Amino acid sequence: MAKTLTLSFSCPDTTGIVAAVSGFITQHRGWITEASQHSEVELSRFFMRVEINAESLDFPAEKFSQHFSPLAQQFKMEWKVSDSTQPKRVIVLCSKQEHCLYDLLARYVAQDFAFVIPCVISNHENHRKVVEAHGLPFFHIPITPENKAAAFQKMSEIFRQEKADLIVLARYMQVLDPRLCQEFAGKIINIHHSFLPSFAGAKPYHQAHEKGVKLIGATCHYVTADLDEGPIVEQDVIRVDHSENPEDMAHLGKDIEKVVLARGLRAVVEDRVLLAGNKTVVFR
Repeated sequence: MAKTLTLSFSCPDTTGIVAAVSGFITQHRGWITEASQHSEVELSRFFMRVEINAESLDFPAEKFSQHFSPLAQQFKMEWKVSDSTQPKRVIVLCSKQEHCLYDLLARYVAQDFAFVIPCVISNHENHRKVVEAHGLPFFHIPITPENKAAAFQKMSEIFRQEKADLIVLARYMQVLDPRLCQEFAGKIINIHHSFLPSFAGAKPYHQAHEKGVKLIGATCHYVTADLDEGPIVEQDVIRVDHSENPEDMAHLGKDIEKVVLARGLRAVVEDRVLLAGNKTVVFR
């Protein structure tokens, strides 16, 4: 597969942005293989994602930022460029529930989409053997009321040492320290059942069953200091009826959680997700 560069950015909306960006690429003999754009009227902000055949450019791929910076400054862009030969480094956090972790490990082995797992961190020992069987380092960092600050500091150090591009909470059942959320803002995603905040607590499917819900689902979102209030990346639902008991709903819920987390992760690592205030722009 040809090496590609993915340019993604947002900037104040105005005329001439698309012409300027495409003109820059054309000027340097670049070949655009995919392009998407969106104007967010309420924010007066423009969003764009462009894939470029890196080998078509008349300068080395590693020089792209140097050449593009003047144009980015002209339009006051918040931007980044990614190289397809350098997959995102994704650290996975988990607790006792295994379904999302195992699904991500399987997708990593199969390279369902391009990402690297440098390590897995958990507050329990349950999944050490499975993780290490995949050749991955496993860090056990227990969390107690007494050691929370030190534990989250250790996690922060691992994130930096491993040069994490993204942290995924694969049913990690601890509330992250606000300082950690701030330090890695825009780099942490989470998965939860879509009942929140309606059915919070330890047994949401039992609560949903008692209320006779007809849809259950899951939400993948960015993590912020405001619990479960971060911008949404991906969602999906599945229909249920009176014949399903709480255990049936929980099994169905796990299935949808795995799918939604994988979709959300893929969109983020492929730079298809741009933050737009409290929302996201997701280019398919």
